[in-house]
Amino acid sequence: MAPTWDRPAPEAAPPPRPNAAGMDLPELKALAASFGEPAWRGAQLFGGLYRQRWTDWEHFTAFPKPLRTRLAEAVDLRWPAILHSQPAEDGSTKHVFGLEDGLQVEGVHMPYERRTTLCLSSQVGCAMGCTFCATGSMGILRNLTAAEIVGQVVAMLNHHAPPAERPVNLVFMGMGEPLHNLDHLMAAFGILTDPQGLAIPPRRITVSTAGLVSGIERLGAFPKRPRLALSLNATTDEARSRIMPVNRVWNLEALAQALARFPLQSGERVTLEYVLMKGVSDSLEDGRRLAAFARRFPSKVNLIPFNPHEGTGPGPRGAEAFAPPDEARVGALCRLLSDAGLPVAVRRSRGQDVAGACGQLVRDLRARR
Repeated sequence: MAPTWDRPAPEAAPPPRPNAAGMDLPELKALAASFGEPAWRGAQLFGGLYRQRWTDWEHFTAFPKPLRTRLAEAVDLRWPAILHSQPAEDGSTKHVFGLEDGLQVEGVHMPYERRTTLCLSSQVGCAMGCTFCATGSMGILRNLTAAEIVGQVVAMLNHHAPPAERPVNLVFMGMGEPLHNLDHLMAAFGILTDPQGLAIPPRRITVSTAGLVSGIERLGAFPKRPRLALSLNATTDEARSRIMPVNRVWNLEALAQALARFPLQSGERVTLEYVLMKGVSDSLEDGRRLAAFARRFPSKVNLIPFNPHEGTGPGPRGAEAFAPPDEARVGALCRLLSDAGLPVAVRRSRGQDVAGACGQLVRDLRARR
């Protein structure tokens, strides 16, 4: 065998190409400067990426051709790609997004008469382990980057092209616990709300947490932030700890105190999402306890009848069986909360026939582990 000193040194790996998708305005100005261009070129890059939602350097026709060529040669422009789309009977569409490392996440486009709502993922999988949620069965692989979060919005808006005058709402209620990924989430939030970019008002963006009190406290410290929703789903510590392991760390009292401290703006309310599961969370006594919890801070309640999925019901691991509530009970609970003076609505999740409803988003990650 030849001595090691007689072998040629291995070639150094080329540095990774920067990806402009997901960069904020200061980063894009720095990118322009690295090409010897003035700062206003960075602002043009920002507007092209986020206001125009361009996906190819050739779309930047305000740039001289030589500059477009140099950018194409040295800088990537890669957004998450829509790999598969499943239209539902109610008009919503579930999309599967492919990420650079081969992993996948899901998002849902939901058109309404006066608005468009996009349901977004914040992580590949979820670490919270809620037993009634299909995503909870995946475990967690990694956080999404700001580019991968914003990219879901860009991809769905480009795919569906909703009317410009129709407001867009964003809800982080897809795969993942958003407050576990708060740094990347808030970086994406800055891009999504920038008036020179996607220009989505902060009040039209909602982040849903399973009850991560440390994340709630961090979120409240941001002067500009999205609205907050809590996935509650049970009204006793015994029941909530059984279906939502996070309750073993931060119980209902800790949650109520954190929400009472949360700095709400004038007229703002915390949204309480309450999944109704027959025999688990749908008793009239549950309703009375829910009303008492909700009155401790400004709130509104969304009652969500449970959406069955492939993992529903007892299985080889002894999973608890879950089923939707009776319609009569849904109506009775809605009246009980309304009579208690609480704003309440029954939310019928869209996209159920394509497994795109609340708690149904899941990807098979076993082959990728």
